[in-house]
Amino acid sequence: MADREIVVLDGEKMISRREAHNHLAEQLALPEYYGRNLDALYDLLTERAGPTRIVIRRGDTLVSWLGDYGKSLIQTMLDADRANPGLEVLFDKDE
Repeated sequence: MADREIVVLDGEKMISRREAHNHLAEQLALPEYYGRNLDALYDLLTERAGPTRIVIRRGDTLVSWLGDYGKSLIQTMLDADRANPGLEVLFDKDE
């Protein structure tokens, strides 16, 4: 079985929608054609091959910066987790 890829996302680096999608693209090594919106994120996460664990650090900070959009971003990742058996989304409680 392939090693699980671990990707750490930091809520403190997602201070705007643009910065959030830049951070996601960089950390998740998303392709150049990534549309930098929640639908595109969902599509790429559900199509992602191989076991991947996404660890969200400072999710509360992400929500405080982005409000409802931050909640939707987190929900999009959780929805992708449910749709893709090779994807696991966790929250880092050791801040």
